[in-house]
Amino acid sequence: MNTKDQLDLKINKEWCKGCNICVSFCPTNVLALDHNEKIEIVNIDACTKCGLCELRCPDFAIWLGGKDNE
Repeated sequence: MNTKDQLDLKINKEWCKGCNICVSFCPTNVLALDHNEKIEIVNIDACTKCGLCELRCPDFAIWLGGKDNE
């Protein structure tokens, strides 16, 4: 099993300030800002788990984590 297959995209909306950086850098348009200007996952099936969202988020509000890693 590939290590990427064991990862899930996690979000902490309380930490998100709505800067839109993760949305802009996502190559597969998985992310969007909701009506409160907080990050949300809109197309998880398109996620390649590249990690650009996690890498670019200045507030650590989005990350790739293991299935049991909340």
